[in-house]
Amino acid sequence: MPYIIDGHNLVPKIPGLNLADVDDEDLLVELLLKFCHYQNKQIEVFFDKSPPGGVRSRNHGPVTARFVPEGTSADEAIHRRLKQLGRAARNWIVVSSDQQIRAEALAVHSQYLTSEDFARTMLHKLAGQQNKLSESEEVQMNREEIKEWMRLFNPKEKE
Repeated sequence: MPYIIDGHNLVPKIPGLNLADVDDEDLLVELLLKFCHYQNKQIEVFFDKSPPGGVRSRNHGPVTARFVPEGTSADEAIHRRLKQLGRAARNWIVVSSDQQIRAEALAVHSQYLTSEDFARTMLHKLAGQQNKLSESEEVQMNREEIKEWMRLFNPKEKE
């Protein structure tokens, strides 16, 4: 199931990210991209206060970042997106700890996760993937490299 995420609601729930950081949105999108890569998911993440004249939407493959202009909020944009999805909204998971968004998600029969629960799940999945990658990374050396290492660490060894 794809996700609709309240971005600035999720940022403070992830260790190392801070709303005061200039690039907090970019850092969150990077994490979401990794999550999507390993979990084969699609995400639309909504952020408040896009810069004036700035980009309203950036597509990063499976992650679409939507920047809401001043004068409206990500909450309102998520509400509009759920309405736009109509009956298909039931096929999406909404991520936010905002009670109003929760109520709207449940009203259209979407699944709902708090930002804390999603952050915990995402970080757990990413850590698991990182462990799998670390375990599977086996260094392969050719014969010449092996001979060189043997010569360096065992000088008595003849080639």
